[in-house]
This record gives sequence, structure tokens and C-alpha cells, in this order.
Amino acid sequence: MSDKEIVTTDRAPAAIGPYSQAVAARGLLFLSGQIPLDPATGQLVAGDIRAQTEQVLHNLQTILEAEKLGFGHVVKATVFLVDLADFAAMNEVYARRFAGDFPARSAVQVAALPRGARVEIEVIAHY
Repeated sequence: MSDKEIVTTDRAPAAIGPYSQAVAARGLLFLSGQIPLDPATGQLVAGDIRAQTEQVLHNLQTILEAEKLGFGHVVKATVFLVDLADFAAMNEVYARRFAGDFPARSAVQVAALPRGARVEIEVIAHY
């Protein structure tokens, strides 16, 4: 692996700006924040915070899988929520995917997210 490698997969939503889905460097994989876009349509999924969180985690999973990794390889996650009142519901869905040894995590409320999403999650994984 060179010092930096761009990672992409058509199983996750294409980047909607000047960024990569993920970048591998020095044994780590840095995944860009994912919002609840359906990769087939490019549209925001319908539903509540649980449905949106499920789609975000699915998108992250497909990028991890492109490098033959899974949620067990994640060492850090950052969760962005439009409303911290959604934290408990998001956390319930999140906890099912990150069973066992949980990664370090931050969760913050933000004023807005792209395309009207209610949640965005970015992660860092190790090889």
C-alpha cells in the first residue's frame, strides 16, 4: 500500500462533493461521514432517526467491506445529530452494529446536515 490510497465502492453512495468515500493511510482507514442516502437512488431514505441511522451504518459497512473490514475494526466514530433528542434512538441502532468492544466515540449536535439528513456518522478503522 502506498502512503495514501483512495477507497471507493459503488455499493455506497457516491461522494456528493470534492471528497473520497474513504482514504487508507498507514494502517488506518478514514471513512468520510455518511448520511442516510440510498446508494441506488441517491435520495435520502424515508423514515425516522432509526431508519436514517440504519442506512448510515449500512453505507459505512459497505465501505468497510470494500477493504475486507467490519465494524469490529472501527477504533473511533463521530456522530453528528441535528437534534440531540434523537440520541437514544440513534444509540439503540448503533449499539446493535457495534456489539462487543465499542470504539471511542463523540456525538455532537449540529445546526444542519447535507440534504436535510438528521444523522451523519464518520469512522476510523484499523487494518
